[in-house]
Amino acid sequence: MAEILYFGRMGDVTGTFSETCTLPPSISTVIDLRRWMDERFESEGSFLESTIRVAVNNQIVSDTTPLSDTDEIAFMPPVGGG
Repeated sequence: MAEILYFGRMGDVTGTFSETCTLPPSISTVIDLRRWMDERFESEGSFLESTIRVAVNNQIVSDTTPLSDTDEIAFMPPVGGG
């Protein structure tokens, strides 16, 4: 099962900051997961925003990165400060 982490406002969108789930067979890349999450949480595009970074197994990755059901996947909004 994949471990999925939601940082910052993504935790607010999902109502949780982490979960373990089995990825559907149709999810093979990061963009597939982004689309599925957007539908699943009815987030009106939050998961599809280009500013939301995705890390797989502690590495920032692109939307074309393949996924496995054993990956740790993190959704991270931009970090700001000043």
